[in-house]
Amino acid sequence: MTAPVDFWFSIGSPYTFLAVMRLSEVAEKAGVEVRWRPFDVSEIQAEANDGPFAGKPLKAAYMWRDIERRAAKFGLPLRFPIPYPLADLAAANRVAVLAAQEGWCPAYAIAVYRRWFVDREPAGSEPNLSASIKEAGQDPARVLEEASTRAVAEALDAATQEAKEIGIFGTPSFVADGELFWGHDRLEDAIEWQHNLDQGNPG
Repeated sequence: MTAPVDFWFSIGSPYTFLAVMRLSEVAEKAGVEVRWRPFDVSEIQAEANDGPFAGKPLKAAYMWRDIERRAAKFGLPLRFPIPYPLADLAAANRVAVLAAQEGWCPAYAIAVYRRWFVDREPAGSEPNLSASIKEAGQDPARVLEEASTRAVAEALDAATQEAKEIGIFGTPSFVADGELFWGHDRLEDAIEWQHNLDQGNPG
């Protein structure tokens, strides 16, 4: 089997909800391994002068309606109004980096997004932060302490730099054998690409 698909994501991106909640099932059905790679998309967006939807009311309105349609298509629950923009995402993404290092990132990210989109608890803030860590089977006190260390902050910075070097400019993104697929609606394409490689049928 070739290398896994790298799933590059930042907690705080609304569209990433659609990928986080579906990725594991889609990949499992195809027999494709996925590596969850949290990074800080806000740093990349700032450098590109590409601000979030919060300052663009027409695009924001479209985004929420689009997410609502797509969620209905995939059978994903959500409840409006969904809190946005979010106050503090640094802690959520540092925890995600630690979770990726320790092997519980998918459970954590899924819990964060479900609590944000269904329970309407803002991601990155309490009670979402501690509850999502606990739901992933970890001790919140231990995780939050470790996630606040310089080592974890540097790991997030390093991941963000790696994402830049790959050419990633948004979240969610998928990299399969060096091929970049951007957007939740490219999830199946990335998994199919990797599946074909695994079967000896590139491209």
